[in-house]
Amino acid sequence: MPEKVIIIGSGPSGLTAAIYIARANISHILFEGFQSGGIPGGQLMTTGIIENFPGFKQGVSGQRLMAEMKEQAVGMDAKTIMEDVDDVVLDCQPFKVISSSGDTYETESLIIATGATALRLPLVSEKKFWGRGISACAVCDGALPIFRNKPLAVIGGGDSAIEEAIHLTQFGSTVYIIHRRDDFRASKIMQKRAKTHPKIEILWNKTVSEFTGNLKLDGIKLKDALTGELSEIEVAGAFEAIGHRPNTAFLKGQLAMDEKGYILTKGSSTQTSVDGVFAAGDVQDSRYRQAITAAGSGCMAALEAERWLQKKEAVNG
Repeated sequence: MPEKVIIIGSGPSGLTAAIYIARANISHILFEGFQSGGIPGGQLMTTGIIENFPGFKQGVSGQRLMAEMKEQAVGMDAKTIMEDVDDVVLDCQPFKVISSSGDTYETESLIIATGATALRLPLVSEKKFWGRGISACAVCDGALPIFRNKPLAVIGGGDSAIEEAIHLTQFGSTVYIIHRRDDFRASKIMQKRAKTHPKIEILWNKTVSEFTGNLKLDGIKLKDALTGELSEIEVAGAFEAIGHRPNTAFLKGQLAMDEKGYILTKGSSTQTSVDGVFAAGDVQDSRYRQAITAAGSGCMAALEAERWLQKKEAVNG
């Protein structure tokens, strides 16, 4: 017999969906993932202290939050499998889900909660100094002793880049924002904060050509996007804030998506372009990308899947 629901993803949205589905006593499987798109638990597994998730007055580490969410789900008899999903077949009912081990599972409904992956610069030197001064999460790593009272850099020009730069001013002596254009994509209020902050220096029309150092990062070679002129700055840390890629490759275009690959949902719901398939969390949210909004949409997807199943059973009599 096919499952009633299969959930793909084990971040805040996937685990919240599993909690609701398990509590409703609906037969289900949750694929936690293994390597594709990151590690089980999602991006929060590499996040430091989270201070804006309700219920933790002293804050909570990303790993602890995800561990407790999983424990709660498993305690309610959520059925989990630590495998990636390599393929799905959505043009038939029941849907088919093919795992990385080659096993095929059938399900009447599907909740996709596979999240997104932070983009990184495609440089050999970036790989060399990853974790040795280069990071994609200022909140996770910015307070480390190696960065304190040292010049730091943020690469990007959106709200996330400016938020990270402002966060880093608590620790660094100077924070450079390296942006390839001559104007920010960020909101006006965030632009104003960056431009008026005494510890932030904006390097316009600059791209990173190379990260330099010996055992750890100690500088960045820059190229002027207009003149081609090369320059170099000394930094102890560089934080990439150049966007995210939704983890939707395994869908192979079977759902409607935007130009960046985020799954499109109908109105304020989590319903996708295929009836009975729902999407929750960062895989369909390019705007907020917060743990709490992901958890909320996981709840929505579970409730909508439950109602969809009830309606289907009523129609089929």
